[in-house]
Amino acid sequence: MGRHGTIANRKSAQDSKRAAMFTKYSRQIIVAAKNGGDPDFNPALRVAIDKAKSIGMPNDNIDRAIKKGTGELGGENYEELIFEGYGPSGVAIIVSALTDNKNRTAPFVRSIFDKHGGNLGTPGCVSYMFFRKGVIVIDSEGLDEDEVMMVALEAGADDMVVNEDNFEIRSEPSLFNDVHMAIKDAGYDIVEAEIEYVPSMEATISDSNDMKSLNKLINSLEDNDDVQKVYYNCELIEEE
Repeated sequence: MGRHGTIANRKSAQDSKRAAMFTKYSRQIIVAAKNGGDPDFNPALRVAIDKAKSIGMPNDNIDRAIKKGTGELGGENYEELIFEGYGPSGVAIIVSALTDNKNRTAPFVRSIFDKHGGNLGTPGCVSYMFFRKGVIVIDSEGLDEDEVMMVALEAGADDMVVNEDNFEIRSEPSLFNDVHMAIKDAGYDIVEAEIEYVPSMEATISDSNDMKSLNKLINSLEDNDDVQKVYYNCELIEEE
């Protein structure tokens, strides 16, 4: 099963945290723009801009973030940090962060793991349980599965997961930009697009208290401005 929930639930969550999402996507644009401010020649910047526009970020905000990245405005120096650890019931967790102060971010991540029954580990302790994949999620309403699959495969995708209301197209990271452009040119509604950690093995949580703790751990991490994405190798069941 794919790592992505229904589009309706995801969009609702994004709406409730719009200001925080603006901050996260601005940082992505700033970092991507360091390699050039023209999205036609910088695929990573193009993807970051598309993601920002998908949540309604104003063009002025996007332009300002690009200029910060290229140095036209006062630059902000962000670095990527990757944290690995275990959650309740041994669930493998990878946290991707962009921060201008790792001495602030690292203690925060460690405290969240400790507070909710997890254990922050050393680099490589869980990453072997994940593949790096380009992941593009599109709204599947009204689409023909075979036609989408053909477009994706011809562009270099190696898999497509069919979820409740979306198609999750996966590719090798080196082919991500080619597949992204093909899907975009075909006119499909792209909901998410980025290179992710996709689990190669699934964990199972049978203890309801562990599931509650895992929910709190993941949500607390995602609420932090420095944290860009949290990856885990189990199906997360939201508390009612």
